[in-house]
Amino acid sequence: MFNRKQSRRSAIGVAQIALLAVTAAAPFSAAHAAGTLAGTDITNTATATFSGPDGNPQSVDSNAVTLRVGELLDVSVASTDTGDVGVLPGAANRVLKFSVTNGGNGPEAFALTADGSAGGDDFNPTVTSIVLDTNGNGAYDAGVDTVYAAGSNDPVLQPDTSLTVFILSSIPAGATDTQRGQASLLAAAVTGTGAPGTSFAGQGEGGGDAVVGATGAESDDQGVYRVNAATVALAKTASVVGPFGGTGAVPGAVITYTLRATVSGTGTVNNVAVADPIPAGTTYRPGSLTLEGSTLSDAADGDAGRFTGSGIAVSLGSVAAGTSRTVTFQVEID
Repeated sequence: MFNRKQSRRSAIGVAQIALLAVTAAAPFSAAHAAGTLAGTDITNTATATFSGPDGNPQSVDSNAVTLRVGELLDVSVASTDTGDVGVLPGAANRVLKFSVTNGGNGPEAFALTADGSAGGDDFNPTVTSIVLDTNGNGAYDAGVDTVYAAGSNDPVLQPDTSLTVFILSSIPAGATDTQRGQASLLAAAVTGTGAPGTSFAGQGEGGGDAVVGATGAESDDQGVYRVNAATVALAKTASVVGPFGGTGAVPGAVITYTLRATVSGTGTVNNVAVADPIPAGTTYRPGSLTLEGSTLSDAADGDAGRFTGSGIAVSLGSVAAGTSRTVTFQVEID
């Protein structure tokens, strides 16, 4: 258990200024009804009625009793990635996404901590930064979203609102295909944490008490990186049909080149493309370019391939591990 209330006022003040633009961009989302807000005064006066000596009804009010609603300190952290986040060995600034929700009934600043060395996985991601979703779009935007600095811009969340927080990590160069590495995000109320029911007298919103809720006023969750080390192999073969039959490579013979790109490992390789120059001593046969058996035009148009004037170029796009793409074209020996 710890108490950081003395630093909370200044921390909240700094954070409110720092996050003024963030609040204007509406990065927080409501979670559910907050209940009675911290600092609210609940006042009650009782009334007694009776008959006086003359038989007429009379009444008298009790003294007023006022209670100030204390601030409940509760928070929850949840990974919001749909599954493991695919990465490559040696990759930098890989993103995990979390939601931090103030489950209490008063505005509260939360200190954030990230850890990539908890163990129980195949490798330890190196956490490089924690980033606040400044523009509230739920996606990491480098140079736009705010890098978190502990004690400087602790995010202040209104009751039952959520903020998206990103962890950025580097992946070890030695990580291998299918290995998994965890990184966790911890959020803790700046006012204090502890066993449920722990009270901080006079330190809640509006001067009431602050009381630790069921979460202990701190929460964490884990996200997972998974190495998808897909690799591409390109194999080339040639077959010859001679001008008089047979397979002799003589002038007038037609060579059919077959290029086969195969992806192994796991995951998907993006922006795969193959290119092959027309060899000296041969001439490209127009209209002979194919992809997966379908003819491609020679022009630079809407299909995936073209003849450049000196060679062929074919875009294969995204290719999943365990699959291959086949390109063929023909030349004639001069």
